[in-house]
Amino acid sequence: WKTYVGRPDTDGFRCMSMGVLGGALRRTPKEALPVLEACLALRRRYWSHEEEYMLDAQDSLTGCLHAVGRRDDALVLARNVHARWVSKLGVSHKRTIGSGSNLARMILFQGLWDEGKTFVRGLLPTARRTLGSDHELTLTLAQHLSAALQAKPGCTRDDVLEAETI
Repeated sequence: WKTYVGRPDTDGFRCMSMGVLGGALRRTPKEALPVLEACLALRRRYWSHEEEYMLDAQDSLTGCLHAVGRRDDALVLARNVHARWVSKLGVSHKRTIGSGSNLARMILFQGLWDEGKTFVRGLLPTARRTLGSDHELTLTLAQHLSAALQAKPGCTRDDVLEAETI
């Protein structure tokens, strides 16, 4: 970071290094948050026409917002990021599936079990078809579905059995 801090705001390496620094600080999200917010602000100011660049920054910010307890903000941002990936790349692209997995996690952390279950059930077949059953994202989505089935208060025996088979 110190190598790039003196460069102008318009320098891509400076902005990229801010993103790397924010990622490195993820274990201390309160320290990472202002770095990731500054990185996103720079990207909005100078590279707003680079949608993938913007979505990557927003995705990083989503996880950080969640980690500092701003879960409502994280969920709104995750919904927006996923919708934009779907619009840009389609539902079967690996990046779209990855953002869907992040969104599913946010939905479940909010305790929106029925919504999470419905969302993952729609995404999981696409992940299996596109990435294969043994891919990390597919397995993560299966784990999200299992959690949605079991964690809902008042889940049925059928829900538990389905979760176990996953």
